[in-house]
Amino acid sequence: MTSILFLCVANSARSQLGEGLARQLFPGFRVQSAGSWPSRVNPYAIEVLAERGIDASAHTSKPVSDIDPASVDLVITLCAEEVCPAFLGKAERLHWPIPDPASDDPSLTPEDLRARFRAARDEIARRLEALGREQGWVS
Repeated sequence: MTSILFLCVANSARSQLGEGLARQLFPGFRVQSAGSWPSRVNPYAIEVLAERGIDASAHTSKPVSDIDPASVDLVITLCAEEVCPAFLGKAERLHWPIPDPASDDPSLTPEDLRARFRAARDEIARRLEALGREQGWVS
């Protein structure tokens, strides 16, 4: 296993968190992210990755159609309530339903949003660390 693709809808939050965390945890792997309706990388995703020493400031949202299926060994979908994008190819698939931390709810404060993004980041990190131990990628 050398190539991981994280998928969600907007490629702005969860899949960007997965991409940043996996690059840090699995150096030497090819790590990508994409979405069915790419938008822009959420500033809170960049901020909470920076708290872990990960610079995601150059990350961009990408459409899943830009990904070569032959270049992917493992697809991790991160959609919860929404419909995840389809990915054609023979890659192994995992589905981790992580609630979308982004919200346009006006009652949420910036600190509320940071807390939501930190929770998503920490859950994705926990699952990646467990996957890495299970696969023998990390000790």
